Amino acid sequence: MIDGKRIAVVLPAYNAEKTLQKTVSEIPRNVVDDIILTDDCSQDNTSTLARTLGLYVVEHDRNKGYGGNQKTCYKTALSRGADIVIMLHPDYQYSPRLIYAMCTMLTSGHYDAVIASRILGKGALAGGMPLYKYIANRCLTLAQNILLNAKLSEYHTGYRGWTRKVLEALPLDACSNDFVFDNQMMAMTINSGFRIGEISCPTRYFPEASSINLQRSIVYGLGCLKTSTQYRLHQWKILSFPIFKK
Repeated sequence: MIDGKRIAVVLPAYNAEKTLQKTVSEIPRNVVDDIILTDDCSQDNTSTLARTLGLYVVEHDRNKGYGGNQKTCYKTALSRGADIVIMLHPDYQYSPRLIYAMCTMLTSGHYDAVIASRILGKGALAGGMPLYKYIANRCLTLAQNILLNAKLSEYHTGYRGWTRKVLEALPLDACSNDFVFDNQMMAMTINSGFRIGEISCPTRYFPEASSINLQRSIVYGLGCLKTSTQYRLHQWKILSFPIFKK
């Protein structure tokens, strides 16, 4: 716990056996009360390994997609009494050692959500992010900051923290089950007026780290622009969308 708040780390997993142990080994167990892994019907031994590491495991009987997996993560964490939930990819791309810092930002009362940004500082390119992904990230972020009237360094990190208040308020079931879920969640957070903090995070790109291919990256990028455009139309009261209903 931190400041009397129960801390949960959720790991949305798919075929994470090769990187799971490294990821879990760096989670600060002295402050984290619960580590939950949701296995989205992996084809390897992710769930078996997770149990040997002492994690609480939820297994899907069919693949529900990245967004669908996160929905299970958050519902499970809340049902197990979490006050603060940190979502961390189990592919060892992000540093688990930042969990304590992210939690203190959330327990401080200054922020309702926090993202670990690869763009603040020089972590992205130094960690091996492909140049085309870096450029796409910067362009998408610029467009989204304009449409969402926000000022974030990026919207696409897979390392985020939330207070219970945020997770209970957002209509997550109305979001996509695909990769654009992350972006919809950020747009909903802004729409609801929650305060978002950022922390710089080094990242690692290597063969075992999860990544989507170029085609899916393009689909994801278009989905992000669609979400931000929907937000703007909703704000202008031209059209209404379920994910932005308070």
